[in-house]
Amino acid sequence: MRGRIALLAAAAAAAVAVTHKLRRRRPAYVPAPVAPPEPEPDPRAEELREKLAASREVVDEREADEERETPVDEAIAVEDVEARRDEIHARGRAAVADMQQPEP
Repeated sequence: MRGRIALLAAAAAAAVAVTHKLRRRRPAYVPAPVAPPEPEPDPRAEELREKLAASREVVDEREADEERETPVDEAIAVEDVEARRDEIHARGRAAVADMQQPEP
């Protein structure tokens, strides 16, 4: 009986060893890399390119217009601001005086 158990144990050990050896010899399956397909041209791409070109033209036009404008600090002198402020206050006081007069 002991001989049969030893024989079964040896057979099992041999089966495990052979299985292990066979698995080690076989390389792991690695699929060959496949290049991704070329993307199809997007039909909206040309439309977007046209919009981008148009927006660049608008920006260029705006910059050209802004270059021709007089900067704010050069446009109005400080004395002119004081005179304008005095004139507006005088008109405001005149409007208040007209509103305070009793109607006939």
